[in-house]
Amino acid sequence: MIAFVLGGGGMLGAVEVGMLRALVEADIQPDLILGSSVGAINGAAAAASFDADTVGQLAQMWERLGHGSVFSEGLAGRVATLARTRTHVHGNSGLRSLLEEHADGRLIEGLEVPFGCVAACIETASAHWFESGPVADAVLASCAVPGLLPPVAIGGRHYVDGGLVHSIPVGRAIARGATQVFVLQVGRVERPLSPPRWPWDVATVAFEIARRHRFSEEMAALPEGLDVTVLPSGDVSAPLANLRYRSTSLVAARIETAYQACTDFLAARSRS
Repeated sequence: MIAFVLGGGGMLGAVEVGMLRALVEADIQPDLILGSSVGAINGAAAAASFDADTVGQLAQMWERLGHGSVFSEGLAGRVATLARTRTHVHGNSGLRSLLEEHADGRLIEGLEVPFGCVAACIETASAHWFESGPVADAVLASCAVPGLLPPVAIGGRHYVDGGLVHSIPVGRAIARGATQVFVLQVGRVERPLSPPRWPWDVATVAFEIARRHRFSEEMAALPEGLDVTVLPSGDVSAPLANLRYRSTSLVAARIETAYQACTDFLAARSRS
């Protein structure tokens, strides 16, 4: 059973589109797709129909993100939203519209490839997996970055970004019976951490440890015989802190860089 696991990373998530394109061209077909945060967006699209056309449409969606349709508010708008809500600087109507347009009313259980995405439930302080119900609602919940976007209310509970509880959910794929896992990640886990040198580094390093530790533990405790492949992003300079989350100028370049890196990697893997 082949599983694709797509991690979070904001605008860096464009690299996963290049990885998906490389996987399509290598004719590697998933039996299960799991996503967290922005990986839920890419994963849901791939689960709808995993082929070259779908990946092309996903790339076009990212180009639309590049034109500022989701985080389009200027500084005054962000300040006004924060003053009004006291909890976040952007509304989620733009992202919801984009997701609903592409999901076209589909339910998770109606996707061609079994799919699940994770969000953090505020009321239970735990991970919640969406494996049924409307695609758009589940993905919006998984992407609700605290402070940037509002929590998403579903079934009387409130959900925020899945990266808080499971940034790269390899363990879930194992629990679902995967024997081969391809990890699509944005490049951060390819960079070793080092002690902070400046005051502003402290929070960045601490947050990265919190985000990465579960993945590290699961990778260190893989069952014998399980094949887990972490695909390369091709970008050794991926920032640990996503402070420029509205910057979309590198979307196309990130897709192409990851595509080339994964194409070369998968070709070499098939020869070995």
